[in-house]
Amino acid sequence: MMERMQLEYSDRVAVLKFNHPEVMNAVGGKMLRDFVEAIAELKARGKETRCLMITGEGRAFCAGANLQDDDDRERPPGSEAGTSLRNAYHPILFELRGLEMPIVTAVNGAAAGVGMSFAMMGDIVCASKNAYFLQAFARIGLIPDGGATFMLPRLVGWGRAMELSLLAERLYADQAHDWGLVNRVFDDQDALTSGAMDVAQRLANGPRSLALIRKAYWNTWQNAYEQQLDLEAQLQNEAGRSADFKEGVRAFVEKRDAQFAGE
Repeated sequence: MMERMQLEYSDRVAVLKFNHPEVMNAVGGKMLRDFVEAIAELKARGKETRCLMITGEGRAFCAGANLQDDDDRERPPGSEAGTSLRNAYHPILFELRGLEMPIVTAVNGAAAGVGMSFAMMGDIVCASKNAYFLQAFARIGLIPDGGATFMLPRLVGWGRAMELSLLAERLYADQAHDWGLVNRVFDDQDALTSGAMDVAQRLANGPRSLALIRKAYWNTWQNAYEQQLDLEAQLQNEAGRSADFKEGVRAFVEKRDAQFAGE
């Protein structure tokens, strides 16, 4: 049974919450194991769920790694920080990247350290005005992880990524929006919850091709131009064979809203 992550469903949207508000949802071993369990449950539901929204319980999204986590005391002597990344964090990040559905992140407070990395995994990033993002690693003598050194320069540019990482200063939601890190900003937490859910529901009711769009954009960072053109053709073939494409064309001809089934 999950204790540090909470997974609920609203129609076709899965809502996954970091659920350890006593430590601002800082990540420990139990939370990571619950995260794995939640993703497995989500994938097992198949086409019943068509969008994932990730947020945090309480006043924070996720404050990074829990440096006082009980699991750290059980770690074998001499084990290195990078080992836990490879064994615990990376599999989760790979699973999120490979999900066949869009991801919305609703950042309701601090998104620090690896919490910022999880926030950046959103295809659409929503934030409340009081939310902030923090590359906190330099404050404790570490380097950004959780894919931050890959994602951040691609989202905000090289200079801004270096500034955030070297100076370890807070980036508040409005400025994050100006820099392209955040898609939508909401006045308060209630507005964020409602607004992010509206976005998630819209995606959940979209066509099968949304998952293929997501796949195409993830691959563009590793493909040459020629490879990307070939991938577009492959994915367009897949989209063109879908029932949603046929429904979309019928709806266009009949001048009505399409009713997509995700198939």
